Amino acid sequence: VRALAQLAAASLLFVDNPVGTGYSYVTYQDAYARNISTVATDMRVLLAGFFAEAKEFQTVPFYIFSESYGGKMAAAISLELLKAINNKEIACAFRGVALGDSWISPLDSVLTWGPYLHATSLLDKPGLQLVMEAANAVKEAYDAGQYANATRLWSLAEDVISSYTNGVNFYNILTQDSTNHYVDTSATQPRKRPLAKLYQTHVGHLQQAELSKLMNGAIRKKLAMIPDDVQWGGSQSEDVFSNMAADFMKPVIGMVDELLASGVNVTVYNGQLDLIVDTLGQESWVQKMKWPGLDAFNELRWSPLSLVSSDNVAYHKSYGNFTFYWILKAGHMV
Repeated sequence: VRALAQLAAASLLFVDNPVGTGYSYVTYQDAYARNISTVATDMRVLLAGFFAEAKEFQTVPFYIFSESYGGKMAAAISLELLKAINNKEIACAFRGVALGDSWISPLDSVLTWGPYLHATSLLDKPGLQLVMEAANAVKEAYDAGQYANATRLWSLAEDVISSYTNGVNFYNILTQDSTNHYVDTSATQPRKRPLAKLYQTHVGHLQQAELSKLMNGAIRKKLAMIPDDVQWGGSQSEDVFSNMAADFMKPVIGMVDELLASGVNVTVYNGQLDLIVDTLGQESWVQKMKWPGLDAFNELRWSPLSLVSSDNVAYHKSYGNFTFYWILKAGHMV
């Protein structure tokens, strides 16, 4: 174990969820999750089995960490776990949840893309207008109850940004998208289906050759329990994304409110250079919470966090059981 490994501070439980991601798999199409409630229910079943089997962890403080869409999942899973604990179905010392660059309120993210890019000199006024038109189309579809269409239009809004910014990296605005997922300038290449393109943009690029080789080689051999016909990052991953399309743009702000009301410690952190889940959008949904402590939280002055060099690396603000971190010089993968 490395000297600075996370295992030096805590025991870690990694879960491939929703089913179909990582090494997890389904044997029939109807088994895929189609909404966040099913994702959370599946996780509750797993956690119930884990804590029943590993009783030594029942009294160990338990925290849930996740980022991006996983942060949306973490909010739902935390609430499901809390209900199971209160119903005496799971014995667990649940202490808190950390939501990193999380897809808590998709519309708040999409509607702030334009202002964020304009403020950072990545859009001019005409570009800002185009991006806002695309973002408002997403909102109109969502407000009309056309949830899958809202996800499709979200993809088109990304196309507008990519075209106008010459391929800004949605995960770090100081760089360009080196994989060129967004802009296809070749007339000879077939246009990808919106969901397939979204998958490749936000999931497929993570399955790089070296990582796939490691996970399907040494790690697979070490686990010694993966069926022969299941590959890490295999073809099922895109099916997971497609099945969740109608749920993708739905917010879970209310779930965060419920967690806070129940006394669960909630920490939100966000990278300064992230576009896909920009800090402006995070601040926007926070202000929509019904949490009674929100006014007091807003009145607080934030505090800087510094390294030994005295350079600020972040700012943070905390009131009651809610904390927000503004992480400097970091993108989506904080």
